This record gives sequence, structure tokens and C-alpha cells, in this order.
Amino acid sequence: MTIIDKETWPRRAHYDFFTPMSDPFYTLTFPVDVTPLRAWCRANAMPFYPAMVFGVTKAMEAVDAFHYKDRDGVIVRHDTLVPSFTDLKPGSELFQIVTVEAGEDPEDFCRRAKAQAAAQTEFITSGPWDGDQLVYFTCLPWFPLTALKNEKDVNPSDSVPRAAWGRWEEEGGRTRLLLSLELNHRLLDGVHAGRFYEALNRWMEGL
Repeated sequence: MTIIDKETWPRRAHYDFFTPMSDPFYTLTFPVDVTPLRAWCRANAMPFYPAMVFGVTKAMEAVDAFHYKDRDGVIVRHDTLVPSFTDLKPGSELFQIVTVEAGEDPEDFCRRAKAQAAAQTEFITSGPWDGDQLVYFTCLPWFPLTALKNEKDVNPSDSVPRAAWGRWEEEGGRTRLLLSLELNHRLLDGVHAGRFYEALNRWMEGL
């Protein structure tokens, strides 16, 4: 983790503009073609959900702006992000929150995520990561997701991105789902969401 000198930080003016706002958060929902990822999952016998969690995390890491966090006015930069995702145990309607470091290999992550989810007995666990290093994930596989509002205490410095998606839909031989991101405008603009979208597509096409 690196502490950023705000006096030389290129984003200082934008940060100062959004700082007085009590609710600087915005949400975007957009379609993503996940056909390549589904094909990779089938070919490698890997579950789609953790594979998508991995891909979204790595796409965020590919965009420098996602690494910056606001600690009540102190700006820090993390080298890596850590996915923290909801998981519904088989036969239960109660979810748990599973947090697993992403690493660099999607197959390894899927295996570790599956093992952690199966072994975990607590609702949520802690680890060696910082709280603002996390990315929060959830999935609603029962219906297509068109919009989402996350629950939280409104802390304007909250720098944790939220990602969610619903059931995919197939059309014309392609599989698409709607991906929702909640971001803090103090740190992230629409252009950064666009760079994320490009990085996610590149990652899937390269599988």
C-alpha cells in the first residue's frame, strides 16, 4: 500500500469537487457478452460464478484508478484487489460471504474459492487484507438484473466497488448478462468504467 501525496495527485480537483457530496456514489448496469467465459468453463470443468468473479477482479486491477482508495481524506493505492462474494450453500436459503485472494490463475482461484465456500462455517471471515482492498460481489441467478441499489451506511469515503449480475440470457448463439457496478465518483468516473469494460472483454476473449 502506498500513501498518495494529494498535492501532486492529478485527480485532486475532481476529488475536491465530489468530496462535499453526502452521496457521491453512482451505479451503472450494462450488458456483457460472456460467451467466451462460458466456453472456457465448460472446457475446463470450472464453475461460472467464481470464474466471473475472478475476471471482474482482474479487469478492475487492469485499470489504475480502481486501485485508489479514500481513507477519510487520506488517499492510498493498493497493488492488488481482493474479491469478497456472496455464496449460497446447497439446500440453504442463507448465504455466506466468502473472501479469497484472486491470485493470477483463474482455475486455481475457482478451486480455492470452491474449497473455501464448502469449508466455511462462519457467515463472514477476516483475513490479512485491508477492508478497502476488497471488491464486493453478489449474483442473483434467478432473474435478469436490470438495476440494483446496494444496502449500506452511507460513508462518502467508502471506496469498495460493488459488482452484481443476474441470470444470463442466450440469443443467436451468444450468452449475455447484465453487469451492475456501484462506484464512488470521488475516485472513479465513467471513463474508468469504460476501461474496465474493455479490460473484461479482452480477458474473456483471451481465454
